[in-house]
Amino acid sequence: MRVGVISGSGSYSLPGLADPEAREVATPHGSVDVTQGRIAGVEVVHLSRHGAEHRRLSNQVQHRANLTALVETGVDAVISLTVCGSVDPELALDSLVVFDDLHFPSNRLPDGSLCTWYDAPGQAGRGHWIVDDPFSGPLRGALVAAGRIRGLPVVDGGTYGHVDGPRFNTRSEIAALAAAGVSAVSQTAGPEVVLAGEAQLPLALVGYLTDHANGVAEHEPVEALLRRMAASTAAFAALVEEAVASLEGVALTPPGSVHRFG
Repeated sequence: MRVGVISGSGSYSLPGLADPEAREVATPHGSVDVTQGRIAGVEVVHLSRHGAEHRRLSNQVQHRANLTALVETGVDAVISLTVCGSVDPELALDSLVVFDDLHFPSNRLPDGSLCTWYDAPGQAGRGHWIVDDPFSGPLRGALVAAGRIRGLPVVDGGTYGHVDGPRFNTRSEIAALAAAGVSAVSQTAGPEVVLAGEAQLPLALVGYLTDHANGVAEHEPVEALLRRMAASTAAFAALVEEAVASLEGVALTPPGSVHRFG
C-alpha cells in the first residue's frame, strides 16, 4: 500500500512523515517535488501543490504534472487536503469536511484548457468519466472514521465547490454557489478530482473550514483566517495518520467508470 497526500495552503510539509526522502519527478507536464516516507508504517508520497513558501498561486498549480508524478511513484490512492471557505452557515469553522460531491462546471485547468488527460483526437485510452459520487467511497469512509477516532470535528459529506483564483469571490458569486448546493469552496482541488477520476485513481478530498465565504456570516479580519490555516496542519496530520493506518486490506475502489475508445 502506498498513499499519495496532496496538501495546500499553510501545509507545505507533512508532519509525522518518517524517514523523509525528497526527490524530483520529471513528467511530460513539468517537474514535481515530492517527499517519500512512512506514516504509521505505510508508504506515503507527499506533494505540496503550492510548493515551499507558497511559490505557486492557485492559477499556477501544475495539476497534470502533480497527478502524473503521483501515478509514476506508484500510489494506490490519493488523499487531497485543502483549506476552505464555508458557504453553508451551519458548518462550524475549524471543522473537517470529507466531501461527497463536486461542483466544478467550468472543468478548466488554470491555463484555461479543459481539465482532461484526453487532449488529442485518437489518443489511446480516451474516454468519458461516468460518475455518480466523484470520490472513492472506501477512502472517504476511512477518513470519516479516522476523524471520529481522533475526536476531530469531522463532517461526513458535503459539496466541494471549485472556484478560480487567485482573488476571493464576491457576495453575489457565493450566493450563486450556495443556491447550487455548495458547502465550501477553494481554488485548487477540482482538477485533481477530475484527473484522478479519469485515471481511475481512488481519491478523497478533505476540507478544513478556515473562514466564512463572502456574505455568509459577519466578516472577520484576515488574521483569523490565517490562524485557522495554521491550525489546519496539525488536524490534517492527525487525520491522515489515523486513516492510512486503517487502509491495509481495504479495497480502495475508484469512483465511477471510464468508457474508453481505442
